[in-house]
Amino acid sequence: MNRVGPSVWRRFSSTSSSPTFVAKPAPSKARHHVQIPDTSFPLGYSLTGVHCGVKKNPSVLDLTVILSTSSKPTSAAACFTRNAFLAAPVLVSQDVLEKSAGHVRAIVTNSGCANAVTGKQGLEDAWAMVKATDALLPKRTQSESNKDSHDTVVMSTGVIGQNLPISKILSGISSLVPSSLGSDFAAWERAAKAFMTTDTFPKLRARTFSLGGQTFRMAGMDKGAGMIHPNMGPPTNPGQLHATLLGCILTDAAVSPQALQSALTYAVERSFNSISVDGEMSTNDTIVVLANGAAAGETKEIEEHDPLFPAFRKELTSFAAELAQLVVRDGEGATKFVTVSVEGAPTFTDAHRVASKISTSALVKTALYGEDANWGRILAATGSVPLSIPINPYRVNVTFVTADGTTPLPVLVRGEPELVDEVRAKEILSQEDFEIKVDLGLGSESAQYWTCDFSYEYVRINGDYRS
Repeated sequence: MNRVGPSVWRRFSSTSSSPTFVAKPAPSKARHHVQIPDTSFPLGYSLTGVHCGVKKNPSVLDLTVILSTSSKPTSAAACFTRNAFLAAPVLVSQDVLEKSAGHVRAIVTNSGCANAVTGKQGLEDAWAMVKATDALLPKRTQSESNKDSHDTVVMSTGVIGQNLPISKILSGISSLVPSSLGSDFAAWERAAKAFMTTDTFPKLRARTFSLGGQTFRMAGMDKGAGMIHPNMGPPTNPGQLHATLLGCILTDAAVSPQALQSALTYAVERSFNSISVDGEMSTNDTIVVLANGAAAGETKEIEEHDPLFPAFRKELTSFAAELAQLVVRDGEGATKFVTVSVEGAPTFTDAHRVASKISTSALVKTALYGEDANWGRILAATGSVPLSIPINPYRVNVTFVTADGTTPLPVLVRGEPELVDEVRAKEILSQEDFEIKVDLGLGSESAQYWTCDFSYEYVRINGDYRS
């Protein structure tokens, strides 16, 4: 595609002529990369991003190392892809979490090579990354030590089916000294940049929150722009097939491993498992959370039965959703950020499945790119999903909702089509952000998905991804 100016395409029809269609460039996404005050980042973490040679360009970072420096035990939880072809780093990280009983102190990530479908060598390489990063940490005390456990989880992202340049990665890890890592914004930014593949900006956020009168901090980074339709669960939860999406969230609150896993599983279902760029699930999708208790003082770890647990879970869910939405905003070639809200469902699962179907429909997504209010495609996607209670078409409502608070546009009311103001519809769909709201009229449960459109640029990016 000519990237100097807009491409002009002609739609052909056997029955009528159609107007010339102008391909729109994706808007700049640089504004989503923001400066964050150093005081917003959680205590007790040291990290960096460096170039080690996985990527050819020496100015591009490709290795992230994150260490917990807290004197307290660091709890860990993770949700992993449910793809049948689990990448080597996924298998190794699951093993690390199981044998450490949910206590790890480091994360190591490379970008540029996924280390997926790489057989025995891939597993050996992932373990080598774990052991090299373990060596950067202070030795565990005798009471903490477990000869079978490790302190590091590992993540990789990039091209599938290629072996890691492991010697370069191990040299990059071993070359790090305490002064190489930091805890200020620049260090966090370097770590986030080293996650990136086709991303156009580093996805980094931080916030403070209160629990029981104490102030804590939470920060996180993730990456992803294509092959995005995660379906992740806890390490022992088998599931069906469903980018690479990688992310980590770090907090200085004290939370037990069991409570942290419960909170993360809940949060992921309502955040990272509720986004779609192209409906494609990766072999490597991983979200890791560490809680090191560095700001907890003498406060005990939060347990699942603790009165503070619901508040922590809510905070984690909100933060995870914020990170997840950045992935959709950076969708490959995307020109729209669309919230799909499904209400009036019998169960959350029903609402979530309908929202997922709408968000992954190629016909819906191409209509979004063309700014065409073709709501029949939304209904077709909705009606194709088997629910716990059959849909009654005469209870369904569909509405386009603006992000600027102006008057929404109903297009279907209780199964009856409205006389749509096409000019108004075009105004709404020409906005970068808007919402598709579907009310099933079958119950009180709801769910949201965040998705984007399909553009010509998406095809160009994925047509020559390996070149």
